[in-house]
Amino acid sequence: MLIATFSLEGQEIMILNGGLHYKLSPAFSLLVNCETQEEIDYYWEALIAGGSRPNRCGWLDDKFGVSWQIVPKMPGELMSRGEPKKSNHMMQALLKMDKLIVAGLQKAHGGS
Repeated sequence: MLIATFSLEGQEIMILNGGLHYKLSPAFSLLVNCETQEEIDYYWEALIAGGSRPNRCGWLDDKFGVSWQIVPKMPGELMSRGEPKKSNHMMQALLKMDKLIVAGLQKAHGGS
């Protein structure tokens, strides 16, 4: 068994190799909340490089098989306004995207 620890943004993380019978799945993912489209683009392109696989709704699997969610903070902020019809339109747009596009989500929400 191999164990490693590292610090990420001040948070200590421990990982271990549990053996070949354990497979990675989207049941475990790392979430990156982004403030801007530029941040989304940066993390998406960095993680997708080298043989990764994009998934719907801002998810991707990196070259090691780890699932990531690269998402803007704004959908949650817009949805908290209590406008169900607008939020539903935005969610329908989100479900059709691989990499999330802030301008597209805002347009679907009604230009917010």
